[in-house]
Amino acid sequence: MGATKTDLFTKQQNDIANMAKAIAHPARIAILQYLVKKNACVTGGLVEELGLAQPTTSQHLKELKDAGLIKGEIEGAKVCYCIDAKEWKVAQAWINQLFDSFKGGSECC
Repeated sequence: MGATKTDLFTKQQNDIANMAKAIAHPARIAILQYLVKKNACVTGGLVEELGLAQPTTSQHLKELKDAGLIKGEIEGAKVCYCIDAKEWKVAQAWINQLFDSFKGGSECC
């Protein structure tokens, strides 16, 4: 497999791609939906909600956190996760900008 050439693209293009990669798994979508629905800091319940093993759930949480979509704070022996509202709005603006830039019109292919 060849090396990626991320330096050929803008920071925003790389950031959007990283965010998209982070949400490109159904378990991560389920985590985001759960956190949005709870609209609070969640310390437990994700493993039961997803039906996945704890290490698998933790890996998915790490990917979402690394992408900036969620944040986690240590509370005793647990980590409390929630949507990172600031980064969520940035990601939403990027996706909206991308989709809104298509004006439609002529048929292609």
